[in-house]
Amino acid sequence: MLDMRKIALSPRARLTYAGTGKFKTSCISVNLITPLRRETAAANALIARTLRRGSAGHPDMGSISEALDELYGARIEYTVRKKGEYQCVGFYADFIDDDFAPGGERILERVSSLLGEMLLAPRTRGGFLYEPHTDGERANLIDEIRAAINDKRSYARDALLKNMCAGEAYGINVLGGESEAAELTARSLTAQYRHLIDASRVEVVYCGSAEPERAEQALRDALGTLPRSAAPELPGTEILLTPPAPAPRRFTETLDVTQGKLALGFRLGDTMLAPDYAAMAVFNAAFGGSVSSKLFLNVREKLSLCYYASSAIDRHKGVMLVSSGVEFKNFERAYDEILAQLGAIRSGDLSDWEFLSAKRAVVTSRLAALDSPGGVASECFDQAIAGIEYTPEEFATLAEAVTREAIIEIANNAALDSAYFMNGRRGAGHTGEGTEDEE
Repeated sequence: MLDMRKIALSPRARLTYAGTGKFKTSCISVNLITPLRRETAAANALIARTLRRGSAGHPDMGSISEALDELYGARIEYTVRKKGEYQCVGFYADFIDDDFAPGGERILERVSSLLGEMLLAPRTRGGFLYEPHTDGERANLIDEIRAAINDKRSYARDALLKNMCAGEAYGINVLGGESEAAELTARSLTAQYRHLIDASRVEVVYCGSAEPERAEQALRDALGTLPRSAAPELPGTEILLTPPAPAPRRFTETLDVTQGKLALGFRLGDTMLAPDYAAMAVFNAAFGGSVSSKLFLNVREKLSLCYYASSAIDRHKGVMLVSSGVEFKNFERAYDEILAQLGAIRSGDLSDWEFLSAKRAVVTSRLAALDSPGGVASECFDQAIAGIEYTPEEFATLAEAVTREAIIEIANNAALDSAYFMNGRRGAGHTGEGTEDEE
């Protein structure tokens, strides 16, 4: 069992301590939480990259790598994530657990110190972030933004959200836009870095065998130069209970592809007034989130309408996305059949085997988070953002207790908001009436 505790490191920084002696490695995740905004998304993503390039005490990646080698191959990577309508920027470190360090060395404090230095004492020149680093990473960021189109499955999902949530922060790419990234300079990035440090809430996760008091002190020391004042109140994620349009919207984009992509976006409605996260997870597993789901067994396997078909719920935002790869000619049939499978759950057409298999899938996936320090840290961070206090084991127990009626209620509250179809230039794709075309 995990020993999970919430510990205040400062007025703006909180530690989720996940104590366990199960692993040979430990990990630390430090995250600056800020509202996701179009005008700052690219800058925040670039800040994370730039800070990883060098600090005041370790001015380049060579010296950082040397320091990590001295810590028996420890690793520190930058992270940029979207949780609901928050952009989460920071670092993830993994390193040998002290119980397995040669000679009883204390690795936790040294890794924490280096991580804190990289985050809070960056390399500068003339009072600004080191320009060669900002310039190089800006080019890398632009390349990554441009390369998003190469992964057509992810691109279709992002395109759906961009259109479906056009007036909401949730529709913004977590890496920001290419034009905003291109305008960034060492001077403007330094100003945004200072604002990010001054205005962000800080969530820290530690997973390892160190006692809670020791982990608390190591991280308190490492993050000691954070502002001592409480972080400004962050706006919550906007959750729309109903789609903004009276009928589902359709968006079609034509690209040089040989396989169509169909993505559907649903609002979970009144489910989000008092969300039962365990029931939401079981519903998703029954609908499209597992190999025993209705989408997998019927739309993909039985009817062969899709190369793949799956669903995923963002519990922070209250939306469900369905992703599928289809032949151009099967767009309408796949669209109708996906909705028919949701309709089946709404009417109670969910066999005992399907229901129990969905529960097992959720239990297995949650307990799998306990198989690695990174899995534990990811689960703890996600729950910290959602305001959830239970452990993965406790979540698995809640999933076992979910009722069939709860699943049916969630299905009946889910409303289709938008559909996105990626068509081929030479394919006989059907765009449907009312389609909004993008070239």
